Amino acid sequence: MRRLVPHPLLAVALVLMWLILTRFSLGQLVLGTGVALVASWALGPLEPKTIRIRRWRPIPGLLAVLAGDVLWSNLRVARMILSGRIPSSGVVEVDLDSRDRAVLALLAIIISATPGTSWLGWNPRSGKMLLHVFDLREEDEWKTLIQTRYECRLREIFEWET
Repeated sequence: MRRLVPHPLLAVALVLMWLILTRFSLGQLVLGTGVALVASWALGPLEPKTIRIRRWRPIPGLLAVLAGDVLWSNLRVARMILSGRIPSSGVVEVDLDSRDRAVLALLAIIISATPGTSWLGWNPRSGKMLLHVFDLREEDEWKTLIQTRYECRLREIFEWET
């Protein structure tokens, strides 16, 4: 069965989504099933590495810090926009110690979810991340913030050694 449908949950979810977005009919069911099977087969070679959480204890702390930072950043960006002040935006290069895909993916999500910051890219050879900041004042402040506030905690969650 796994050979015929490598990702059965994905295929079922795609068929259901197809039927929700189109009017249910036998033809749409057949077409949606075909699309779901092709998508499932296409995803087969892209099989992601299994992610394992090494430590669960730091997760609530990271979520609390993230919630506070997102709230604070929303307020700062809104204040800048409403006041009409033109911020001095810029790009910061941050050295990252981690090469773990889970750490990097979650760090990209965290940075992009926080208003006023955006993950631009990461160079695997040098380990440098490009970060766009809406209101850039001190580059070193942002480097330290990313390394100590987020990367350190993510490494503690996903990697053996911190």
